[in-house]
Amino acid sequence: MTEPDRSDHPERRRRKMQSVTMSDVARAAQVSPSTVSLYLRKPEAVSERVGARVADAIETLGYVPNFVAGGLAAATSRVVSVTVPSLRNAFFSETVTELERLLSGRSLHTLVGHTEYSLEQEERLVRAALSWSPAAVVLTGHTHTDTTRDLLARSGASVVEMWDFGPDPIGRSVGFSHHAVGRCIADHFASQGYGSGAFAGARLTEDARAAQRAQGFLDGMRDRGLSARLVEVAGPASTGAGADLLSRVMEDPVRAVACSNDTVALGVMFEAARRGLRVPQDLAVAGFGDLEFAAQTIPPLTTVRPPAKRIAAAVAEAVLLGPDGDAPRRVDVKFAFCRRGSA
Repeated sequence: MTEPDRSDHPERRRRKMQSVTMSDVARAAQVSPSTVSLYLRKPEAVSERVGARVADAIETLGYVPNFVAGGLAAATSRVVSVTVPSLRNAFFSETVTELERLLSGRSLHTLVGHTEYSLEQEERLVRAALSWSPAAVVLTGHTHTDTTRDLLARSGASVVEMWDFGPDPIGRSVGFSHHAVGRCIADHFASQGYGSGAFAGARLTEDARAAQRAQGFLDGMRDRGLSARLVEVAGPASTGAGADLLSRVMEDPVRAVACSNDTVALGVMFEAARRGLRVPQDLAVAGFGDLEFAAQTIPPLTTVRPPAKRIAAAVAEAVLLGPDGDAPRRVDVKFAFCRRGSA
């Protein structure tokens, strides 16, 4: 019987990659194995001329370093773990893309995971990431399980929490106040004479930042003596959720609706058009995110623009400085209110 061809079997490919050793790279680059190891851990510590030779040898030989075993495992790896709630949300994906660009220029590699707003999934991702001895762990927000906090504390890893601005971060915090976002929208509604409002939100029990925006909106409206209420659905933020939310809002109509994000706001505007409601004459609408379509809706959507790239830049700086670097523990990157035709 003919022996089956197993050349493409995953285990065979793995052994083939591992057959090239650090010593092989060192011989090809005419340096010592310790120099190759140093280049892999701290490329900036190797001269540009020697680093170019090592990089060329790695490329030519197809060397894949094992960061989990051997000499490299004893040191912090060049991996930065980044965990976000969802990569479908454009503002999170923009932050990750920019952060990857900034860190790759310093030979740091991102290990990206998304939680779908599950704290238990975040805990599993953190546990897996810590096995790599990461240079840093970047999390979204300040709400975590007790186990996640304990794992990070015992690991001694550098931790950066982004997209929120809480009073007591685990390590460093880069973000802005979502409560202030909600108050900002309420202030605008009040300034336009909208005497009543509702916050239309999706998955607020899971999305802590959207829940903060909702509370800020309700506080802002009530502080000005205006009526306001919360209407929410449990499912993901979508245009369908927005349409469902407006249907619930119209059971006791209000003059203006603040939405948990732009996608929900788009669904509200679609449903308003189906009901013959004019925006903003009959119903004012505001969103959050300033997604690509926001300025192109009819009328253009009034929204809040989160500073995704500024967040990425500040997170990258915190990662590069490390836990003992001279950087502020909390960085408020602010946000921008985008007044357009819908409110």
